[in-house]
Amino acid sequence: MAKPFSKTVIHNTDAKLSKQVRQPLKTNQGIHKALTWRVVDIAVGAADGVMSGVMFWVFDGLSYGLFPLMTLILPGSAALLHALFYFPATLGSLIVRKPGASAYVLLVASFVEVVLGTKYSVSLVVIALVQALAAETVFAVFRYRRWTLGVTLLSSVAIGIVYNFYLLFFYYQAFSFFSPRGLIGTACELLSAAVFAGFGSWGLYRALAKSGVLARFSSGQ
Repeated sequence: MAKPFSKTVIHNTDAKLSKQVRQPLKTNQGIHKALTWRVVDIAVGAADGVMSGVMFWVFDGLSYGLFPLMTLILPGSAALLHALFYFPATLGSLIVRKPGASAYVLLVASFVEVVLGTKYSVSLVVIALVQALAAETVFAVFRYRRWTLGVTLLSSVAIGIVYNFYLLFFYYQAFSFFSPRGLIGTACELLSAAVFAGFGSWGLYRALAKSGVLARFSSGQ
């Protein structure tokens, strides 16, 4: 006579199946929670944007005399300082670690700069969106899970590449990409992006994390 299956075995099997079903659900819920904006994320992103906007306004004032001088010395070399106007795109994402953080911080910064006064006006918003899209694309490729120096550098270089072609297409139509001016400008743009938006943003983020001000964020853990 065959023995019936033990109830204990059946219960254990059901428990294992239930655990296997719950595990992916918990993982998905954890990912969703990690990528969902909180009030504190909005507040800190806005604060970052406001401070960046003030810095943009200061840099903008200095650029009126500095950029023409650098261009006179070496055409295209002014791009060496361009990343001072978009490093918050990578810094904001490193701190907040939410989809859209780059766009949020840069848009707030652009509006602040416009309010304070700048010759570029509303075009800054368009430029900010172009730069943010480049930064967000790289972080999105890594599903907003890898926050390393390498990914930050990739994001910064992506901004530099996109912004460089934006400038060549809309502002420097008289120069081709393969002209001396185009090649020098491209090289300086990429170097600036790596130094300021790559290593610079990473260094600022690490300093903030060590200071403890990011304790309420996953970036500060």
